[in-house]
Order: sequence, then structure tokens, then C-alpha cells
Amino acid sequence: MTEQIMQAIRVYQYGGPEQLKLEDIPRPEPGLGEVLIRIHTAGVLPAEWKMRQGFFQTIFPASFPYIPGSAMAGVIEEVGPGVVSFQKGQAVFGRSTHGAYAEYTTTEVEPPALKPNTFSLLALKPKELSFAEAATLSGGATIAWTGLFGDGQLQKGQSVLIHGAAGGVGLFAVQFARWKGANVIATTSTANVNFVRALGAETVIDYTKTPFEQVVHNVDLVLDTIGGETLERSMHVLKAGGTLISLLEQPDQEKALALGISARKNSFAPTSEHLRSIANLIAEEKVKPVVGKLFPLHEAQQAHILSQSGHGRGRIVLQITA
Repeated sequence: MTEQIMQAIRVYQYGGPEQLKLEDIPRPEPGLGEVLIRIHTAGVLPAEWKMRQGFFQTIFPASFPYIPGSAMAGVIEEVGPGVVSFQKGQAVFGRSTHGAYAEYTTTEVEPPALKPNTFSLLALKPKELSFAEAATLSGGATIAWTGLFGDGQLQKGQSVLIHGAAGGVGLFAVQFARWKGANVIATTSTANVNFVRALGAETVIDYTKTPFEQVVHNVDLVLDTIGGETLERSMHVLKAGGTLISLLEQPDQEKALALGISARKNSFAPTSEHLRSIANLIAEEKVKPVVGKLFPLHEAQQAHILSQSGHGRGRIVLQITA
């Protein structure tokens, strides 16, 4: 049988955007419990340029060459042995375990007994959702959901401060918190103040003009997408017994104890059920995904450069299949 070829981005060593190489490589075949997906769109997450630069090499060393990306949407091309929950031709979205900057990928959906720790993060794409919109959900909406409701245990009537509210995680966090019935305070840059307000934030702070701690006091929850100094300052705006969830780093536990708050890095893993819940909210028009800028696969380097700039609105997406 003739080997089938696909285009994919691969990285051979740590470095700048020039390390993203477009190549022709063999198309994967679905194994036991796997599906083969023809990828239409792939989300570009900040973690991917950090991985490429080697920021995580002491914790998660890369196995070169690798295909970047995980968040994607596409159509099932083939199902492997043992797959019963998905069928060929279904439009799906979620997370690939083998890289998403490619025309095809495989991912586990029916973990066999020999691989008990694998799990499916795949769901059927609602017809109301475009492929580009669907690619923004895994790694964006799912992190916001688990950060607020899993780690943060946000309840109706509570107050929450969301940092980086115009970004790929923050824009969903604002909308989810409002849907839950929380009082939402958000930080963003000047250019995105009106955008974040339109998402549902009741108080929007332009961090370039006003230190948020001058405005925010005694909140129940802080969702930090920035880290560093922003995280440290955020610990002081919580009420006694309040919670800070950082998406980037483990907060100082001694300081948290002294302040009488709980502060920790997010730990709840998203599931396919979370994807389905989010998709339902979008289908019901209670939440709106926001696609930032679309790039073709061969412009993955430019997509990473924009992602590294850190001042985008919405999720950057690679358009792989028209």
C-alpha cells in the first residue's frame, strides 16, 4: 500500500520561531482505541512558543522532532480498532495528543486496558460552531472553566477578579463567571476595555493607567493568567478565606498563610464532559468564542511571533483545511 503523506510543522531544537519547519511527512494511522482526524483548524496557545523556546525543558523535555499544538477541530477520517464512541465523517473538536500543527492527527478516544492513564478530550462539534471557533475552546475555554469552577469553586453572588481578560483564557473566564451569576472585575489594556466590558465584566480596569489594587478589595476569587508581580499584588485584594488560582506558577504559600487566603496553581484536568458543557453554552448563545487572527499552516512562524507579543484579542488560529 502506498504511504500517504501530509504537511506538518515540526521542531528539531529549542529556539526562535524559525525552528517551526513545514515538512512533508507520513500521515499517521489510528491505532487501537484511536481516531484519525483531518484537522481543519488548530489553536495557537502561548504554551507552545514557550515549549519551543525551551522554557519547560527541565519539567517537560521535548522529544525532537515534535509537532506542536494540541487544540484543534476537524473531521474524523478513520476509526481504529475498538472505537465505538465516534464514527468516520463526524465533525469534532478538542485536544490532540500527537500534535495539531498538521493536516492529520491521531488521538485516543477509547483507552485500552494497556493504557489506563490515557483519556479522551474530544467532543462532537455543534453545527452552530465554526471550525475556527471550535479550535479556541481546548486550552482556552476549558482552562477558564476548570480554573473558575474546579479549582476556584466559584459560586453565584461571589466576586471574581480576572486578569488578562481579553486573552484566549480570560475572555471565556469573564463570560463563564457572568453566566454563573458572579460579580466580575477584569483587567486589560486600553485597546480592549470596551471589548471586555461587552463580554460582561461589570468593572473593567485599564492596567496601563490604574493599579488594580487601588480599585479591587475583598474579592472571593482571583484568576491569574499573568503571573509574577501581578500574582503577588493580587494576593492582597482577596478577603480573608478567599482563593487565588494561578494558571502559570505556584504562589508563595507562606505569604498566603500569613494573609489568611488560599493560593495555588490550577490542577483540575479538563474532560470531554467540560467540552460538551461549554459547547452547549455556545450553542445556546450564552457564551461567544472569539477568534483573534487566522494564519495558514505555512505561516506558523508569524502566528508564534504574534502570540509572543502578548497583546492579542482572542485566540490565534491556524487555518489548515479550507
